[in-house]
Amino acid sequence: MIDTLFVALTETRGLHAPSTGFSRTMKDLLKRYFRASEFTGTEARAVPFGPFGKIVFPYRSMGAIDTVDLFGFDELILFSFYLVNRARYRRAVDIGANLGLHSIILSRCGFEVASYEPDPVHYEFLKVNLAANGAKVTPIQVAVSDHDNPTEFVRVKGNTTGSHLAGSKSNPYGELDRFMVRTARMVDAVRGYDLAKIDAEGHEATIICSMALTEWKHLDAVAEIGSRENAERVYQHFAGSGVNLFAQKIGWCRVADVNDVPAHHSEGSLFISAKANMPWAG
Repeated sequence: MIDTLFVALTETRGLHAPSTGFSRTMKDLLKRYFRASEFTGTEARAVPFGPFGKIVFPYRSMGAIDTVDLFGFDELILFSFYLVNRARYRRAVDIGANLGLHSIILSRCGFEVASYEPDPVHYEFLKVNLAANGAKVTPIQVAVSDHDNPTEFVRVKGNTTGSHLAGSKSNPYGELDRFMVRTARMVDAVRGYDLAKIDAEGHEATIICSMALTEWKHLDAVAEIGSRENAERVYQHFAGSGVNLFAQKIGWCRVADVNDVPAHHSEGSLFISAKANMPWAG
């Protein structure tokens, strides 16, 4: 099933919009599939994962979210995109690497990878997972921003996947830990790389808009956009610039209006590129 799934995802890209029956069905089927898979085990066991070979990714809880949730439909869409473009890109940067699943998959596609993860707890698990998979990835315990000054980080203890740089979310919920983390400027983090995955928990517009438009001639990115405000900032930043936006929300068509831009993780990812079309053919 998994071997053919990634091929099918590249062939059905027009149906990736969360509003389609195909998307809703796949989300349900894949959730049940992975909840019954060996990825629910806590042992460091190598589990077959289709064209990416066997990967080691033991179960861990992150509060309301766990590692099995990281194998959701929207994530697998991005994995299929990495796979079909393994000959197009050379070097990838994973911004908001979490426990390293995207970094591992990018590495299995042959990319040279750098992973940025500021949370010290996640970072330790990230290093363990990278080592267990023999991934050629450089882990960096730093948050990416528009500056390189130490910044307060907010860990959301009830869902650590929602942790973020202070100020990125207006009303963080539940019990919180606050501490300082190192940061790096986006322009420095992506220098020399040609693909970026961005999952910055509310900080994505600040990161993306900190880059001069000319710098996007050499970089493509897939990003999660977490709010309407961030969607509007990103849309306005690129409007009329020659850098195009392609949204999963509209079947990966080119964005024509701010309402086409995803404004919540449930609406899928945004692809940013100077290319005329999103490359779904190898």
